Amino acid sequence: MIEPLGHSVTAAANAPGVTRADLSALLNGRADLSPDMAIRLEKAFGVSIETLMQVQNSFDISAARKRAGDIKVVRCRGVE
Repeated sequence: MIEPLGHSVTAAANAPGVTRADLSALLNGRADLSPDMAIRLEKAFGVSIETLMQVQNSFDISAARKRAGDIKVVRCRGVE
């Protein structure tokens, strides 16, 4: 979203009013996208909050599926 616009992370962080560190963490997968950050990005770059949150949700589901084998549960009786 930022590179095609020709912005550095520092310059891009100024538009939505966030720190370079926070935006860098988000872009590099070290932080999740919060609804508040999504609104800031929507206002700054014109990408809808719905689209941004759908991308985050897809990422979260994919990460959970990768960890599914490590999650131990006891199946509830009567559930098929």
